[in-house]
Amino acid sequence: MHRNLIAILRGITSKEAPDVTEALIDAGITQIEVPLNSPHPMETINIMVKRYASYARIGAGTVLKIEDVDKLAEIGADMVISPNMNKTVIMRTKQHNMMSCPGVMSPTEAFDALDAGADMLKLFPADILGPSGVKALCAVLPQDITLAAVGGIGQGNLAQWFQAGIKAFGIGSGLYKSGTTTNNVGLIARQLVIEYDTLMAK
Repeated sequence: MHRNLIAILRGITSKEAPDVTEALIDAGITQIEVPLNSPHPMETINIMVKRYASYARIGAGTVLKIEDVDKLAEIGADMVISPNMNKTVIMRTKQHNMMSCPGVMSPTEAFDALDAGADMLKLFPADILGPSGVKALCAVLPQDITLAAVGGIGQGNLAQWFQAGIKAFGIGSGLYKSGTTTNNVGLIARQLVIEYDTLMAK
């Protein structure tokens, strides 16, 4: 069972991906996204899938086209995350039996995404809507839906989002940005896991 923490490795290179992936898995973060606007993302994801698919759910972010969904399926990725709500991308993702997590900002987008088969909804950018907006959105969504906050999420602020109704957290620059050392990624990841586990235990 994966913790609902998703590491967003925007800008990661194929060379550094194995060490960073290993550091995340060792820390307890086992859902890992490589945005498609990173350098050579398909190559990087392919390397990560071959080495770590048994230990982590590995996929792509910033997925905008069904052609990219098909490529991800070919290399064995199992998670498709988008900044927007595109029904054709969602449906193609589900045809390949991959996890679908489209980006939404409104009840209309959220329900359209669920109708198309989305498994999880990515609230993006979460910091614009804020915890009060999240509460309003959660009031109308089905209780069993996992809403992931992405944008402004990081160490020390998981609790305010959790209290608003967020069940999953996508952490980008607060965990990794180009130039972050593997040691620092591992350290931050461990602290995030402690913070998350403390929330889940309440």
